[in-house]
Amino acid sequence: MLRALAASLVCCVTLLADDKKPVISRAGNDLVAVTASVLSLKDVAAALGSDLGGYFVVVQVSVEPRSGAPLPVYRDDFLLRTDRDGEKSTPFAPSQIAGSGAMVISSTGEGGAVMGDSRGPVWGGYPGSTDRPRRMGGDGGVIGNSGGAGTARASLTTMETGKENPLLAALADKILPEDKECKEEISGLLYFPMEPKQKLKHLELIYTTPAGKLNLRFR
Repeated sequence: MLRALAASLVCCVTLLADDKKPVISRAGNDLVAVTASVLSLKDVAAALGSDLGGYFVVVQVSVEPRSGAPLPVYRDDFLLRTDRDGEKSTPFAPSQIAGSGAMVISSTGEGGAVMGDSRGPVWGGYPGSTDRPRRMGGDGGVIGNSGGAGTARASLTTMETGKENPLLAALADKILPEDKECKEEISGLLYFPMEPKQKLKHLELIYTTPAGKLNLRFR
């Protein structure tokens, strides 16, 4: 009984890492059709050369205009939220993940923090290295959340390293392009900062279009 329970728990917390078949979600209105799937950590590593430390949910998105008129497509029109604790986030730019600055992750509202203690801001080297985001002044935080809804945010703190992160080019090459007059289907990746070990069934992608919001679930 205990062995079966332990196996069940492991299965639950490694869902995104072990999924073999992507769950594809579709939605649309008179102006646009959108298709999305969440990449497993294995697929993220294959696409980018790094799994981003498990601190990002990476979504493959395709956007296809339907009306024949130009459609403005911006990455900030997409929002990812999780039912697990209400955490939500807009996508990061490549420079926020692997630029010359340090990534600082915090949250608004109640909960949603990546790591939690009171010894300084969260910072870290680029994802893909063995360094995980950690608190200034030493580790000791716990991965998780304090409950309630929150919005993940990030800012950059200047950190001169003298080296360009090789991950930056891969992130920029794969990202969903922006186009203020999109007329044909475009596709690419979106990088959402979010607490590790999310379950697909808890994730919801919200796309705000000129004709209203489209909601995509991964079940």
